[in-house]
Amino acid sequence: MADKRPWAIFLMGPTAAGKTDTAIALHERLGHQLISVDSAMVYRGMDIGSAKPSAAELSRAPHRLIDIRDPATPYSAADFRHDALSEMRQISAEGQVPLLVGGTMLYYKHLLEGVANLPSADASIRQALEARWQAEGLSALHQTLAKVDPPSAQRIHPNDPQRLMRALEVYYASGRPMSALWAEQQPETFPWRVLSIALVPADRAVLHQRIAQRFEMMLHEGLIDEVAALKQRHDLHSELPALKSVGYRQVWEFLDGHYDKDTLVERGIIATRQLAKRQITWLRRWPSLHWVDTLEANALDKVLKLVRESGA
Repeated sequence: MADKRPWAIFLMGPTAAGKTDTAIALHERLGHQLISVDSAMVYRGMDIGSAKPSAAELSRAPHRLIDIRDPATPYSAADFRHDALSEMRQISAEGQVPLLVGGTMLYYKHLLEGVANLPSADASIRQALEARWQAEGLSALHQTLAKVDPPSAQRIHPNDPQRLMRALEVYYASGRPMSALWAEQQPETFPWRVLSIALVPADRAVLHQRIAQRFEMMLHEGLIDEVAALKQRHDLHSELPALKSVGYRQVWEFLDGHYDKDTLVERGIIATRQLAKRQITWLRRWPSLHWVDTLEANALDKVLKLVRESGA
């Protein structure tokens, strides 16, 4: 039986891989409507450090789900799923193809698979886990997770503090492993056929060079002033998810006097490289993924060919 579901495109890849430029080109050539999949771009006032498209770029190719939340109000994967499905339904109803672009892989996963009935964030549990992280290191947290929730420990990298602490937070708040709560999810057919494309430079050294250049450019463009303005607000603090984003965390710590400018540059670049590595690890596990080397001269043509041949 023919699959009559409408098409959607997932344009994924590590940070600094060129996703925004490719998405804009697809919008201008094919008319696809863009939805941002980025956990930092959702926040207003966080423009430079999130590599948010410029006003000129947004006028050429509007992105939905950008600047929709104040940094003081956390935005979850469940929030994203609700908002993205709403935007996708609207786009498909208008006869257009939703093109989701960004590098927050957890958002893509939850969008496809749904969100388990997990307990909401618990500040006291999170603070206790943060304190233990600082005192004993991430390896101790991972060892604890391996005892109480082996499947989650196997899935979550030992150096991924956000996901480690969330899995432990769920366990301590509910008394049950996150993996068990996820297993109770009723599988459902996603309402769209999905063409998944990964934009990844084949030469990791080039990606690392781009990351370094981009972070230094962000500093040149005023990232420190951007974070300083956020820091002046009495309702914002460094433990909010928005301010834990790569780049923002490091500049906040620099402004707190934890290290000098050279160390800020070094830590910002290292953190961004680690983010890119985690993103690529996610992509290697992604089903039915089409890889495109962004270093090839005809990379955009390859993406356009994939889209046209799929019918998306």
